[in-house]
Amino acid sequence: MRLVSFYFWKDLSVLFPFAKLFKNTLFNILPPKASKHSKTLLTSKNIESSMTDSMSVLDLPDLALECILERLEPSGLCRMACVCTYLRDMCLSDHLWDTHMKKRWGRIIGHAAYKEWQLHISTKKESNYFLASDKRRGFLMSYLSKLCPIMLIRPNSTGYDDDHHHDDINNIKISSQPYIDSIVSCYRALETGKFWFPAQVFNRENGHVGFMLSCYDADLSYDSHTDTFQARYPPHGRRAAAIETGVSWDRIRGPPVDTSPHVLHVSDCLNDLHPGDHIEIQWRRNKQFPYGWWYGVVGHLESCDGNNSYCHCHENDTVVLDFNQYTPGSRWRHTMINRRHHREEGNEADGFYGGIRKLYHKDEISMWQQFWPAEILQ
Repeated sequence: MRLVSFYFWKDLSVLFPFAKLFKNTLFNILPPKASKHSKTLLTSKNIESSMTDSMSVLDLPDLALECILERLEPSGLCRMACVCTYLRDMCLSDHLWDTHMKKRWGRIIGHAAYKEWQLHISTKKESNYFLASDKRRGFLMSYLSKLCPIMLIRPNSTGYDDDHHHDDINNIKISSQPYIDSIVSCYRALETGKFWFPAQVFNRENGHVGFMLSCYDADLSYDSHTDTFQARYPPHGRRAAAIETGVSWDRIRGPPVDTSPHVLHVSDCLNDLHPGDHIEIQWRRNKQFPYGWWYGVVGHLESCDGNNSYCHCHENDTVVLDFNQYTPGSRWRHTMINRRHHREEGNEADGFYGGIRKLYHKDEISMWQQFWPAEILQ
């Protein structure tokens, strides 16, 4: 109950210089049978005496201890959770892990993924499901899963030897596990790749030329060995579901709208479209295919010379959409929609254009533009 692992003190000393002093008092000064009877606020006098008398990290006030825990990375929280039941309850609390969840997964986990998680845990009543061993995860994943009820993240500066630690791993036992519907359980399910979550992938199928500057829905699973994802796309017509491996973080986003890829998105920006605006629009090859989102820009009508001082294109019911990634003259270069009565438009030859989203934020626009092809498409 009084001993804290070497690795915890190693991490903690980086954040708090006085942690080394705590470590010395814990391992060298505390009497063998000393125990923590109560947690009291430290006055200036007993702070001075604690430097020479027995002192433990558990003697810190709750607020001070919580401030320390808030500054720890997931790996540090996991090590602390193994010290005692009191620290375990603090380290597995939702408010601590909510920050780590948003920092690591917030950009790609959307509302649809959280709904899928609730459905996922409703069918997994036993929490030991999340501790099931999997030899394919390798030594590190197996070690971390057994060490703590949650997934630990290895620091870049830490190395492990498979053979040296093999015997120690087999002797590690877990006395308790987090609630299955806790944030830490969701975090660990994502890290171990056990949870396939819905998201969207830019330039699907390794940037196949037919999908340049597009974004398609898929189910994804994280691979900690390569720090990439496996994407499983829904079937297209008679085509079986496609699977892509090695999907990097920068190619993934959380769905910006809660619209199924088989449902027409209701456009709410048609009256706000002006030449030069950046948009993304649904498109599918035929009625059997799911929609993907494609990047484009609002263009000028043929009757307009493009001079902004005299342009009235935004007052016309016809809206021109330009896809400048395609060469001039290509049938994919332009399309037109009706501002007042736009629904799904197109045909079997050129595909069907669906709902439109206007991109108001620079980060959304830059995310699309980073995938601009090196050569203009035909």
